[in-house]
Amino acid sequence: MEIKATAALVTGGASGLGEATVRRLTKLGAQCTILDRNSDKGEQLAKELGGNTKFINVDVADEKAVEEAVSIAGESAPLRIAVNCAGIGWVGRTINKDSSPHDMGSFTKVLEVNLIGTFNVMRWAASAIAKTEPLEFGERGVIINTASIAAFDGQIGQLAYSASKGGIVGMTLPAARDLAAVGIRVNTIAPGLMDTPLLALLPEPQRQALAAGVNFPKRLGFGDDYASLVQQICENGYLNGETIRLDGGLRMPPK
Repeated sequence: MEIKATAALVTGGASGLGEATVRRLTKLGAQCTILDRNSDKGEQLAKELGGNTKFINVDVADEKAVEEAVSIAGESAPLRIAVNCAGIGWVGRTINKDSSPHDMGSFTKVLEVNLIGTFNVMRWAASAIAKTEPLEFGERGVIINTASIAAFDGQIGQLAYSASKGGIVGMTLPAARDLAAVGIRVNTIAPGLMDTPLLALLPEPQRQALAAGVNFPKRLGFGDDYASLVQQICENGYLNGETIRLDGGLRMPPK
């Protein structure tokens, strides 16, 4: 699918993997709409990139807000690309050291943002993409969701996060099958240890220790590694219903 002259929306697009994706898609000629809760960074990025780049402050789990944002994203060009990068993390064991149970509120919040938010954006984006004119072989667009290798190699304390990302993996194939009738592909990227703003807060020795655990190359993943894969998924029309690990061959230990 040709990226140029299409509309794309990217959740979590103000920083990290989302920002890298917005920058790449914009460079390739897409008209991007950034969906994020960070207005300062989102507006700054939209202003920097100029053109038809827009920012909308959106809670991805808010049904009405996402419906309106998707509508705005498709105003200037046919919406054909939706990339879900918004997500949060939480550390907590099933029971704490004092044997008290995992906090229910934090577990629910992580699922609300990561899993329900992804589903909410996917359903509204799919509804909009389905109304566009079909391209070659009947393709109308592509939805790319973001899981994590924690979906497969969840570590101690990652219960809520792993559950949310595992749910995203579980949605991938049925969503692709559901949307095949209207020419929409669905794929998921499961990143490993990426050099995001969160990891940037760690001391350099810790960052180097994390990088040393990667099979090859011995480094943290870059935002542009993710954005490059987004581009490849968009352009390769035969890639559908797949979850792709982007981790340098890393398999996470228990802790």
